[in-house]
Amino acid sequence: MRILKGIAASAGIGIGKTFLYVHEKIVIPHNNVEEEHLSVEKKRFHLARKKVDKQLNKLVQDVSSDEHKKILETHLLMLQDPEFIESVEKLIESEKICVEWAVERIVSSLIEMLDSSNDPLLRERKADFYDIGWRIIWMLMGKNRPNLSIINEEVVLVADTLLPSEALTLDPTKIKAIALDRGGRTSHVAILARALQIPTVLGLGRITQKVKMGDEIIVDGNVGEVSVRPNSASAKKMNERYIQWMAHEKELEQLTDLETITKDGHTVLLKANIETVEELEAVVTHGAVGIGLFRSEFLFLKPGGATEEEQFIAYKSVVEKMKDIGPVTIRTIDVGGDKVIPGMEGLGEENPILGWRAVRFCLSRKDIFRIQLRAILRASAFGKTKIMFPMISGPEELDNVIIVLEQVKDECRRTGIEFDEDIEVGIMIEVPSAALVADLLATKTDFFSIGTNDLIQYTIAVDRGNDKIAYLYQPFHPGVLRLIRMIIEKGHEHNIPVAMCGEMAGDPLSTLLLVGLGLDEFSMSPMSILEIKNIIRSITLQEAKELVETVMEMKSHININTYIREWMHDRFGSIITT
Repeated sequence: MRILKGIAASAGIGIGKTFLYVHEKIVIPHNNVEEEHLSVEKKRFHLARKKVDKQLNKLVQDVSSDEHKKILETHLLMLQDPEFIESVEKLIESEKICVEWAVERIVSSLIEMLDSSNDPLLRERKADFYDIGWRIIWMLMGKNRPNLSIINEEVVLVADTLLPSEALTLDPTKIKAIALDRGGRTSHVAILARALQIPTVLGLGRITQKVKMGDEIIVDGNVGEVSVRPNSASAKKMNERYIQWMAHEKELEQLTDLETITKDGHTVLLKANIETVEELEAVVTHGAVGIGLFRSEFLFLKPGGATEEEQFIAYKSVVEKMKDIGPVTIRTIDVGGDKVIPGMEGLGEENPILGWRAVRFCLSRKDIFRIQLRAILRASAFGKTKIMFPMISGPEELDNVIIVLEQVKDECRRTGIEFDEDIEVGIMIEVPSAALVADLLATKTDFFSIGTNDLIQYTIAVDRGNDKIAYLYQPFHPGVLRLIRMIIEKGHEHNIPVAMCGEMAGDPLSTLLLVGLGLDEFSMSPMSILEIKNIIRSITLQEAKELVETVMEMKSHININTYIREWMHDRFGSIITT
């Protein structure tokens, strides 16, 4: 028996026989080409592109899920991108190389650019470029693409990786679970697995080298654990965990339509973080009362960004579907520095984490910023919409973005464009300087939303993407907790609500603490909502406040973590504290 640890990407437990799927390693020709044959290479490139285009369009017609169609349409846009086409042609001409080599080099450079990003969402998008590149290369070399649609029995899929287009061919009724060597929580595979509710563990390293076809395997997507060829005792233990989990999930489903209210009558709002329109079904089925964070940068991931009309259609669609449920908070584009968007030139920096990003990027590229603001304002005419600015560092920066917003509002009025004149404007507090002047910022905005992912790394001065110092990234660091308390207190002193949209909001171990600190709104992955609701409905506000009093006197994140974990285990058992 072997137990492997990875990244919990989609909740649930899957048990079954292994279907092993490893990509064939092919040797790409690195041939130089005579001058008179360069035109032939370019013709081969365009012919292969057209054939891949035809394949993808066929897939678009065959799939029924809007999420699946969106991914394929993104691939089609990449395939048709003039900059990509021109780059390959120029490389063929300048280096006098064959088209396979040129495509490999161009795609590799794009992947390297995205891979250097500290934004996990953008890092995972490299799979899309890899997918398109290999589709073209396979076509050029006359190779047949592997087809996972041949799976016709219930199995656990174990693979080195899954390209987005490969994942789309899976029959979810046959896949009990997925375990991959590579991948992260923001990859398309993870997104699709969650949408299809397939238990999934990613980032397992070399699981494909440790299993054989037909091996018994257990995938626990709740804790990121995979058991290969489990012995009887381990299988029994995992089966008991599975039964316990399924019973727990059944109980949580009963909470969907209930209010999130403590036993002593204190109400908390639970909202969802989303990236795409297709996630709205999960938002509704898991009982969210609004969208606390719509990550608009997803729209800009295709080459060339997104037009005003494309943005408007996406925002309007979300706002209309949420009209009878709750408001939609759209975060303005959070790119720049390390968050490189294909087609937006000049964003690379030596120190991107502290660089030209978020509102800093928007204020220097007001052409892009104004288009987005106008699209959001237009959408606000169709339902309750809020605008949220990321990475505000102080009052002056907030004043500058509000000036641009007011200018765009004036343009809309002059041109007869309808929008919500009372649209609320808020900010993400994710920079320590913003937390320290929260009292000043509260006089200029309608709400706060704490972005703990960045706030933690900036406060402790730890790069959360650096494995060497990952142990320093501690949400329960006393300094972090003091900043969170300060933000909430200053917001309340100025009568504005305080939300949280970072990962900490969806962490069951943080729930009691955040309720006790006075957090008004939690925004998280839709899949986490019912668990957090269950915790809040099971405790009293007084208990939460007492826990805060104890914790805030502690001097070590280790002591705080241990205390909270033991408290939660005593109340809720191992399902939450595993």
